[in-house]
Amino acid sequence: MHAEILSVGSEITTGAKLDTNSQWLSLELAEIGIPVVAHTTIADELDAMIGALRIASERSDIVLITGGLGPTLDDLTRDALAGFLGKPLVMHEPSLEHVKQMFSRRNRPMPERNVIQAMFPAGSEPLGNPRGTAPGIWVVVPRPNRFSPCRIAAMPGVPSEMKTMFRQQVLSRLDGGDRVIRRARINCFGGGESQIEELLGDLTARGRDPDIGITAHEATITMRITAQGSTIDECREKIDKSRAAIVNRLGTLVFGEEDEELEHAVVRVLHQRRASLSTAESGTGGLLAHRLTGVTGFETCYMGGVVVPTNIAKRELVSVPADLLSVKGPISAEVAQAMAQGCRVRFGTDFAIAVTEVPEFDPNDPLAPVPASYVAVAGPNWQRAEQVQHFGDPAIAKSRTAKSAMNLLRLSLIEGV
Repeated sequence: MHAEILSVGSEITTGAKLDTNSQWLSLELAEIGIPVVAHTTIADELDAMIGALRIASERSDIVLITGGLGPTLDDLTRDALAGFLGKPLVMHEPSLEHVKQMFSRRNRPMPERNVIQAMFPAGSEPLGNPRGTAPGIWVVVPRPNRFSPCRIAAMPGVPSEMKTMFRQQVLSRLDGGDRVIRRARINCFGGGESQIEELLGDLTARGRDPDIGITAHEATITMRITAQGSTIDECREKIDKSRAAIVNRLGTLVFGEEDEELEHAVVRVLHQRRASLSTAESGTGGLLAHRLTGVTGFETCYMGGVVVPTNIAKRELVSVPADLLSVKGPISAEVAQAMAQGCRVRFGTDFAIAVTEVPEFDPNDPLAPVPASYVAVAGPNWQRAEQVQHFGDPAIAKSRTAKSAMNLLRLSLIEGV
């Protein structure tokens, strides 16, 4: 048994909005052992929607549709279902009463156009929507050439309405698959995708159970583990073994799991050390402070930071010597170290991290030198700096630099300096 998801809306196909509903539904289906084989996004075009429904119903046992159930002329999901089934739309009086009551509770007159939301393909079943005016639609479609019918649920595109309807109206109608699916994510920093894959070796081989895939986002590499089994415990055992193998092969490249970012790892290690931190930022414009203050409990270890985008600010706020700036330039390891040490003194913290300017660059110029910025960490009686080279998309240069600075601190603390 497998499913697929149809997301309806020209706002999605044009890129104006992101389809998060499909991701959420895929995860929910995985929890009950139903794999998703396809995501299809369709514009508000009736013929295209009918065609997509025909294809989906032939190859999948469950089809979940989101969007297109509103009252406007471009909301065509009910019409597409009627056309696909070859059935007329008929009025469902209880649903009409629900729509009227929704408007009444809001002290608003109901536009005549909203009557369409109480129209359903003949033979289908309305799905209640306690959060909005758009009921969903449930229909079971016989398939002469298949042993089992296809079950179709159309739900609103508004995420809060869709999630409530799925859990209250749809989930109980879906038979769980004969396999349980569980997932886990392991995050690392400090190596590229190809390097990580080489270190993992056979762990990423195709056909392996559990499957381990690699994705990258702004220099953070994530291993996605997908385990299948007959029980949850079986899946967890597979994930635990794979997690241990990944950590064994990648070592300190691994900094966290699931939604954890480098700032979470830094705050965690600072808490363990009962140490304090401050930051001095030039090229990242406060990004370090923004990330660190987003971590629960940061107040006990992060004492604050300064943004020093100019040489004057570096001299006045973190006491970088003028002659050092003149000789070495603002983008240098020596200046990064001086910024970190000056910041540490200014805030009276155990540690400080600093980032220099991030140079502008054109990734499409093959003859241009590879641009670089510098990050540094200062502790009691020591400083440590590292060069950050910038390849590819300039849009992530600041994020990569901020992450490199936090990772340098993390590794320094792990090493026990």
